Amino acid sequence: MIQSMTGFGKITAEFPGKKISVEIKSLNSKQLDISTRIPNAYRDKEIEIRNLLSQTIERGKVDVTIYLDNVDTNILSKINPATVEMYYKQICDTAERLQIEPPSDWFSVLLRLPEAVKTEFMELDETEWKIVKKTIQDALKSFVAFRIQEGAMLEGVFRAKVETIAGLLNEIDVYDSERTEKIKTRLYESVKKLDIAGYDENRFEQEMIYYIERLDVNEEKSRLNNHLKYFLETIDNEKSQGRKLGFIAQEMGREINTLGSKSNHAEMQKIVVQMKDELEQIKEQILNVL
Repeated sequence: MIQSMTGFGKITAEFPGKKISVEIKSLNSKQLDISTRIPNAYRDKEIEIRNLLSQTIERGKVDVTIYLDNVDTNILSKINPATVEMYYKQICDTAERLQIEPPSDWFSVLLRLPEAVKTEFMELDETEWKIVKKTIQDALKSFVAFRIQEGAMLEGVFRAKVETIAGLLNEIDVYDSERTEKIKTRLYESVKKLDIAGYDENRFEQEMIYYIERLDVNEEKSRLNNHLKYFLETIDNEKSQGRKLGFIAQEMGREINTLGSKSNHAEMQKIVVQMKDELEQIKEQILNVL
């Protein structure tokens, strides 16, 4: 069973005076890269939150956002009189020196300045953290379910592409024997045109056999067929193995390329091009596999 590295999960929970939403989304990445946006009230729990995530998510560029609404009961905001007074005097002095009118809405301007309002967060109690933690865990379950669903779609694509390549591989057999006979005929006709008297026919036969053996593709067909089977076996594995599937796809590509270079037959080369096209589509989608 394969999973996609593209994932999304969002869960919302409510408790007295507050509403929390946890959103987890990811894209493909070679390693696990977690970015978090956490309210200051839960900042002390960031390491624990990251540990929760890394226990479930193996790879991907992961963005985790925790939204906290209705937090009036959790924070204390106080105006800093000394700071506000300092700003007020400086603004008045500057306005007088520059001979400009001071702002009409004094209070809103002053409160937007740094340190004019001091926010103090109450300590996070254990009961609230248990709710937050469960919400994160539920969001992770939703996230994994999304990855499995996307993985099932990718699996369908892979199986169809592998089946197509296997079918094309069987088509090569139709032209392989025909190709050998054409090569023999062409070599015999070439020798006749040269009109060489007394050439060694036995030596010619040996050289021709050697030449045809070099163009033999049975070994490549056998290896490619084995790679196709191994690819499907890896998909059926309980654990998603995107890297392994990528390596198998590379080996498939090597055999297909060798088939193309040895084919020496127009119809076989067309088939090889079709196989390459199917394989490229597999490689593109493998980048999204966990």
